[in-house]
Amino acid sequence: MSDILMIVTGADTLTLADGTPHPTGFWAEELVTAHRDLVAAGHSVTIATPGGVTPTVDPGSIDPAAVGDEKAADFRAYLEQIAPELGSATPVADVDASRYAAVVLPGGHGPMADLAFDAATGRTLIAANRAGAIIAPFCHGPAALLSARDADGAFEFAGRRLTVFTDVEERTGGTGELTPWFVEQRLREAGAVIDSADPWADHVVVDGNLITGQNPQSSESVARAVLAALAG
Repeated sequence: MSDILMIVTGADTLTLADGTPHPTGFWAEELVTAHRDLVAAGHSVTIATPGGVTPTVDPGSIDPAAVGDEKAADFRAYLEQIAPELGSATPVADVDASRYAAVVLPGGHGPMADLAFDAATGRTLIAANRAGAIIAPFCHGPAALLSARDADGAFEFAGRRLTVFTDVEERTGGTGELTPWFVEQRLREAGAVIDSADPWADHVVVDGNLITGQNPQSSESVARAVLAALAG
């Protein structure tokens, strides 16, 4: 069985385009699905955050009005179960990327506030990619890829095919026109090749060791793809 690193946002707010703070964090469905499926398959998951802070769940992702009573209760129960792990997150700066067969990055808007600009996350992703480890960000998680630049500013994932929470999804079901910047657009500008499906479709893209998912609806498919890659 494999050791897997899960890099989770430590942010609890995202400053919107009008300067107002928007409560955020990690998206429950994404973290819960990935963590639960990987552990159930016998793998070991280490949670890391910038500075080792305890990550915050996005309140909207456990709101019964948004996700339904059954899912909200399930996500809350699982997060309570792994609360000790979340509360003892490893600082990303202390991570030895060579220890891990895969790096998984769930979303929520939080990565737009910290992981996209976090030098330690960037170093970890570059090291993992160059070692051939599986890298699996999904929904807003691919924002973290933007931190992966070398000393000359070159983007580690330029030319790689991936998917991400689309600008259309952001405008229609995310933070709308108050979005401070759009992850899909920024990744395109950095040189990534974006492969999008219809809004809210379950969509996963595999490009070598890079496995990406478009949105929360893709969470289970991303976990399955990571498990298949580990098995292969």
